[in-house]
Amino acid sequence: MTVRKKFARVKVAVAAAAALLLSACGFHPLYATQGQDSGAGRIFSSVYVEPISGDAGYEMRNSLINLLSASDRVTDWRYRLTVTLHDELEGSALQNDASITRYNYTLTADYTLTDAKTATVIKKGKDSSLTAYNVVQSPYATLIAQKDAQRRAGDEIAERIRLDLGVFFANPAK
Repeated sequence: MTVRKKFARVKVAVAAAAALLLSACGFHPLYATQGQDSGAGRIFSSVYVEPISGDAGYEMRNSLINLLSASDRVTDWRYRLTVTLHDELEGSALQNDASITRYNYTLTADYTLTDAKTATVIKKGKDSSLTAYNVVQSPYATLIAQKDAQRRAGDEIAERIRLDLGVFFANPAK
């Protein structure tokens, strides 16, 4: 038997052992469905995302609606997600003439998930993201780079909020 065949058998044995260990520990995928119309998708689709103010708010709300498959109609919701954004712009690179050539853009989101039936807050959280963009000679290109940095930061926070909410809803002791 060649070394290659032995190594292949060892890899198969390790993969089988890992699968057995994971099945024994109660691991289950966060976004999986178990049975008909269950899982995070069903819960996420009953979330209404409130309009978000600020430059990055419109894009972030659209990202949340897409990621959660959430309702964009105010009548079809069981939960309401409210997000407040705070942003900060800081110059991070200078040229010899003291002009700024790169900015760091920090976006911070405070979010609250409210139950529609009881009007009580059931989950609060805070997430932030840091992105950067370069300043170039063209003011239009610099503006587009700034808007792209805002969009990327909003998308990253939206993904984190989705993950936070998924973990919250997956926890049976909520």
